[in-house]
Amino acid sequence: MTGTRTGRDASVAGMSERDRASGVVGCLTAVVAAAVGFGVWRSGAEPGLRGGFEGERDLSLLYGELPLLLFGTPVLTLVAWRLTGALLSGRAGRAVRTAVPAAVACLTVALLAWAGHAWLDARVAPFVQPGR
Repeated sequence: MTGTRTGRDASVAGMSERDRASGVVGCLTAVVAAAVGFGVWRSGAEPGLRGGFEGERDLSLLYGELPLLLFGTPVLTLVAWRLTGALLSGRAGRAVRTAVPAAVACLTVALLAWAGHAWLDARVAPFVQPGR
């Protein structure tokens, strides 16, 4: 071997520390957002899956809302995080370029959790309060 790097080694060697740190933060953000999405789905869809009224269940909560919250929450959070970082790339100091995208990601997760709860409350209302 001549000492030149090929394939994956070359791409990893070419990455800066900032790119690696950004990748780690992005992965952690996606995992946290997916966990929040799953938690929202689990708490909100429970009456519809449990069969709250006369044992009636809505299994569309499994193949409709679960993938939407489990995969949609991290995707939208990462998009908001990366767009904010791209907008601030040449305009602000390092602390601002780090803190503002993180705050935007947290705000995005919070807003998506609220929207998910509101959506699931409306979806499972017939199971919780029959006759509506």
